[in-house]
Amino acid sequence: MIAVTLNPAIDVTVLARELHLGAVNRVESGGRLPGGKGVNVAAALAREGHRVSAHGFLGRENEAEFATFFDASGIADNCVRLPGATRMGIKIVDRARGETTDLNFPGLGPDDSALVELAARIDAAEATWCVLAGSLPPGVPANFYASSIRRLKVRGVRVALDTSGEALRIGLAAGPEVAKPNVHELEEIAGRRLPDTDSIVAAAKAIVAAGTGLVVVSRGAEGGCFVTADAVVLARGPMIREGSTVGAGDAMVAGIVASRLEGLSLAECARRATAYSLRALAGTGTIAGWADRVEIAG
Repeated sequence: MIAVTLNPAIDVTVLARELHLGAVNRVESGGRLPGGKGVNVAAALAREGHRVSAHGFLGRENEAEFATFFDASGIADNCVRLPGATRMGIKIVDRARGETTDLNFPGLGPDDSALVELAARIDAAEATWCVLAGSLPPGVPANFYASSIRRLKVRGVRVALDTSGEALRIGLAAGPEVAKPNVHELEEIAGRRLPDTDSIVAAAKAIVAAGTGLVVVSRGAEGGCFVTADAVVLARGPMIREGSTVGAGDAMVAGIVASRLEGLSLAECARRATAYSLRALAGTGTIAGWADRVEIAG
């Protein structure tokens, strides 16, 4: 299995009891960890014993943090190195409101030769699944994911796509096996507001009808909506207010892929994927333990 992150980041997370803009805020705790959507997916999968390889771009100036993280996590490193430093991402967790504010720096822009090298590494990887996740850095064409999906499908590799904007719209046209937009991203694709479950399901069904096997719409505290051509399953876990939301959606993608690898039913896929997300939110517990607390409907 491979996880592709074109725009990784070193995530610096700080927790404050209550955030006040324009004022001095006291930090209760904090930390830093190599991340980016595909990196987070790879880490969640590796933690559960899956063999996974990280592909993407890393800056040479601070590659050691990623190399150490990959080695400690059991993730194979197949990232292309670029001049400069991998960007930072600041995550401010407001514990009182249960909200996370993201401050994302711009990423490194690869040149044409680096893009060709990364595409070659993706094409040469032996895998049954590929996760394409995250934003595109400067200089990467919006059709990069779509082109990768088409090449991977020719080889029989199933693809999970988790991105946004034009990259998501074009990528969906290539027919990935799985897509995981949030509600806002789905509204952009649908071109209208989606105020309730019925409208969300209808928009997801349209994407499935166009060639995507499974659309999973993440809805924050409302849980996830799992839609195929034949079924709709709603999954919801208990409220977790004070944890960081960093990586929760990425963990859900990991849970989806892991469930598909194991051939689980859609309902069990929804339960397992939601459990992955809940563990990321809480920062503790087991997948099995969280799965027992997930409510399934549909």
